[in-house]
Parts: sequence; C-alpha cells; structure tokens
Amino acid sequence: MFQPQNQRRVFVVDDEHVIASTLTMILRKQGFNATSFTNPLEALQFACSEPPDLLISDVLMPMLSGIELAIQVQEHCPGCKVLIFSGQAATADLLKTAQTNGHAFEILAKPVHPTDLLRKMQNMMEGTPQPSSIHEL
Repeated sequence: MFQPQNQRRVFVVDDEHVIASTLTMILRKQGFNATSFTNPLEALQFACSEPPDLLISDVLMPMLSGIELAIQVQEHCPGCKVLIFSGQAATADLLKTAQTNGHAFEILAKPVHPTDLLRKMQNMMEGTPQPSSIHEL
C-alpha cells in the first residue's frame, strides 16, 4: 500500500546541525513529515514512541554511531527503512561489519545532492531494488 509523503515520518540524524536541519527542510518542502536530530540517543528515544518510516543517518557521531542507531531503531521499528550517509571512507569497515551481521542498509556518500537523496528515498519507499555498495563512499 502506497503511503502519501505527508504521512511518511522521516528522521534525519547528523551531529552537524546545518546538515540535519538543511536535509529536514528539503524533505519538508517535498511533503515529508521530517524531523532532525543532532543527538542519536534522542532520535532513538523518539523512534521508540513515534516510529519513523525512514531513518537517514550519518555514520560517525558521538555517543552512538549511525550504524548502531540504525540497528537499534530497526529492532524497535522493524518496518523502518535505513539510509546511511557518510563523508569518510573510514566508515566502510563499520558498514561491512553491519552487512556481515545481516543488516542491509542503503548507502549514500556525503555530500549528497538533494536530487540524489530524493531519488534514493523514492526508490526505497517504493521497494525498487537499488544496488548499494560500500564503494560509493
């Protein structure tokens, strides 16, 4: 069943306020119910009470990595899709470990162009298979 964008809850998590708030603003203009977080623990807390349809998270953050956040969010919200983005090639090992443990997260490299982000989100929400590779980082 296709869910209208304005009913799709999206959490954007990045410890850099400018990135989190900018992506959230872009998503809201596209009709998504988007919320930004700079603290991954706060995002996790909100996910437990208001489950998102999609989690967009940076990888390297203080307190909790984006990978750890994604795993925990999916434990509480099994239907939540996850899109990980990172600007650092060093995160490839974290992503490989997650994939080895059975977690298949979509990946985008930072900086991400809004058009690329929206296309990736649309494909994820519609269930269109998209090859994702750690090599994109």
